[in-house]
Amino acid sequence: MALEHPAERGGRRRGPFERFAERASNFTSSPAFFGVCLLLVGIVIGVHIAKAPLTWMLLAGESMTAVTLLLLALLKNSERRAEHAVQRKLDAIAAALLESQQGEPGPAQRSLRTAIGIEEQT
Repeated sequence: MALEHPAERGGRRRGPFERFAERASNFTSSPAFFGVCLLLVGIVIGVHIAKAPLTWMLLAGESMTAVTLLLLALLKNSERRAEHAVQRKLDAIAAALLESQQGEPGPAQRSLRTAIGIEEQT
C-alpha cells in the first residue's frame, strides 16, 4: 500500500488503478450511470413500498451504501490527481515568469511546455 500522492505513484506512467479510476470516472459522469442510480433508487423504494422482508430492505440499503463509498473513493482519487496537475502547472508558470523577467530562457520554459499537458500524464 502506497501512502504517496496518487499523482506521484509510479512516476509519470499511469498505473492500473489510475487507468481504472479514470474509466470509472468517465462512466460515473455518463447518462448510463445516472440510469443505473435511478434504477437502484427505484428498487429501494419498491422494496419499501412492497414491505419486503427485512433482509431485502437491508440488501437494498447496503447496495446503495457500497455504491456511495466506491464513488467517494473514485472522486477523491480524481480530485487529487487534478489538484497535483494544477499545482505543477502553477509552479512551471511561476518559474517561467521569473526566467522571463531575467531575460533569459531556461529550464523553466521547457518545464512550462511539459506542464501544459500534465493532466494527460497523471
